[in-house]
Amino acid sequence: MEIDIVTIFPEMFEGFLQVGLLCQLREKDLLTVKVHDLRQFAHDRHRTVDDYAFGGGPGMVFKPEPLFEAVEALKRKESWVVLPDPQGLPFQQALAQELALRPHLILLCTRYEGVDERVREHMVDQEISLGDFVLSGGEVAAMVLVEAVARLQPGALGSPEALDEDSHTWDLLEYPQYTRPDVFGGWAVPDILLSGHHAKIARWRREQALVRTLKRRPELLEKARLTREDRRFLEQIKASEGEHGSQT
Repeated sequence: MEIDIVTIFPEMFEGFLQVGLLCQLREKDLLTVKVHDLRQFAHDRHRTVDDYAFGGGPGMVFKPEPLFEAVEALKRKESWVVLPDPQGLPFQQALAQELALRPHLILLCTRYEGVDERVREHMVDQEISLGDFVLSGGEVAAMVLVEAVARLQPGALGSPEALDEDSHTWDLLEYPQYTRPDVFGGWAVPDILLSGHHAKIARWRREQALVRTLKRRPELLEKARLTREDRRFLEQIKASEGEHGSQT
């Protein structure tokens, strides 16, 4: 997979790309990430990439010319141009999986009051939002997108099964994890995890994921792929909670 990032602060990505999984993927040629300074595509004396908004108002707006030129220089037939932006589609695991299948992404990082609307209308393929909040620029959002899609590349993780057990992969939060020691501070690891009974462990983990999702993110259950056994278990949990609630 190849990713091109366009930004006025390319130095923000230096450390990010040189450590951890991203560094490993780049060394193995499983991922190519190039960062481009948007000012290289501005040709006036001051390398200007923003200007005042027509109609007045506070803040500056990114000009269309440098962004169009940058994309035209980087774009290929299979390219997909993404604008991280608060107005975009909410970023979720399913969207990360879609992006991970694309061979070439171009991420445009803007700042200030945003970008000239003609960039959205005529150059961007998709706008993506991390959530209902505002950042100072698109760089951090771009890092999140890169991290999310990179780990989905074939061969990225030592165990392919790890992807199946991630939170949100099946629209459920991940079950609790434990490691050594089996007793710490008087708190013991659940006996089932030490039993060696893989089928029972798998079911316990599934039930714990269901309980955690019900308590923390119940709206996810509306779209989760649940079995009949899952639904029976959830009904039992809800009924049990209802009984406890009526006794208080």
